[in-house]
Amino acid sequence: MENSGVRRNGYPLLTSAAGLLLVFLSGNSAVYAESAITVKPDVSAIVQIGNFILLVILLNIVLYKPIRGILAARKEKVEGLKSSIQSSDSQVSEKEEEFNVGIREARAKGVAVKDALIDEASQEEKKILGEISEKTQADLAEIREKISKDVESVRVKLQGEIDGFASAIFEKILGRAS
Repeated sequence: MENSGVRRNGYPLLTSAAGLLLVFLSGNSAVYAESAITVKPDVSAIVQIGNFILLVILLNIVLYKPIRGILAARKEKVEGLKSSIQSSDSQVSEKEEEFNVGIREARAKGVAVKDALIDEASQEEKKILGEISEKTQADLAEIREKISKDVESVRVKLQGEIDGFASAIFEKILGRAS
């Protein structure tokens, strides 16, 4: 892990331990002015350094590696979830586009069906109007024929009564009976 603070190789740790070992083994002593105590390193310092190195190695084996493994697994899981989210998003986008295409196709089909029904209704209307027009023309011809017959019969009847009308008019005009 890059930000965990734990280094994966032990070289800096070993070099630091080797430097401390050289300081203790060199025989230099630290003198404190106040207490005038002299500290001389002995074998116990080397044992403590060995203990420290052993502790770091054991902690690395027992604690740090499992934690790093868990963190790596968690990172893989998070990346897997992110990729599944992205694939789900792309699938949703594809489904949404398919839905929109389906809606457009359905609307186009609906408009085509509507236009076909309108055309069919228009043809039916023309047919019905043609039939009504023919029937009306036939009825009109029949009525004209009937009127012609009635006019002819009234004319014949009036022709027979013309003499009576003429004599009635003549009497009225002359004021006497003929």
